[in-house]
Amino acid sequence: MSTDPYLTRSLGFLLGDVSRLVRKRFDGRVRALGLTRAQWRVLARLRRREGINQTELAEILEIETVTLGRHIDRLEAKGWVERRRDPGDRRAWNLFLKAKVQPVMDKLRVFSEMTRAEALTGIPEAESEHLIDLLLQIKANLLELECPGANRRKAKEAGDGG
Repeated sequence: MSTDPYLTRSLGFLLGDVSRLVRKRFDGRVRALGLTRAQWRVLARLRRREGINQTELAEILEIETVTLGRHIDRLEAKGWVERRRDPGDRRAWNLFLKAKVQPVMDKLRVFSEMTRAEALTGIPEAESEHLIDLLLQIKANLLELECPGANRRKAKEAGDGG
């Protein structure tokens, strides 16, 4: 492991490493539900933005619409997701969670809370909350640079996590 202070204390490298480790830990838990990372990401985003159309969801997830379509096909086959025609655009499909997926969503939330608790082990609650506040500020700063004046809307669309 490198002891180069640039690599060990670089915001980008550190956020990337922490994100990778959290996802890896969460993925291990979710695998027991028969879900891939791509599938749980779709479900998590749909929970935040139910009724979103496929194109918008693909943009948020940073994947191609065709790739998202395949994920939706699999989730639809499990009876967890439903496509409905967009009343304002017959070419578009809006996505909705079905009641059958609720137990899975409940487990995802529990797994998320377990992973968060493990990641924050040894950090006092006040410092954990301060860390979250700082990360939200960093996110807002970067969204503002990406699209001045629109960071509040983008932050809501992007959700508050993975």
